[in-house]
Amino acid sequence: MNHIAPKIVMIPNLTSILTILILGTPILILIMLLPVLVELKKPKDAGPRMIMDNVSEVPIHIMRVIPLANIEEKQNFDSALIQALAKIIGALPSLEA
Repeated sequence: MNHIAPKIVMIPNLTSILTILILGTPILILIMLLPVLVELKKPKDAGPRMIMDNVSEVPIHIMRVIPLANIEEKQNFDSALIQALAKIIGALPSLEA
């Protein structure tokens, strides 16, 4: 059975492609930046509650100092905990199979 209707091939027009690119790109950028523009215009957060320039300096001796661990000293580890962790790590490769 032969078809008489010719095959329709749609070739995009260059002007329509340029129009889509020229108009579509700025619209896409505007849509992407619209939430930022709205947030800058009407922010949901009122901002910082305290201006840091007006806060007096706190003496260091009043602040609680957290001591840092000296990594050069000998560390004591619980051997039972290390053995349990070694067993768990040793069993991990068998879980993949």
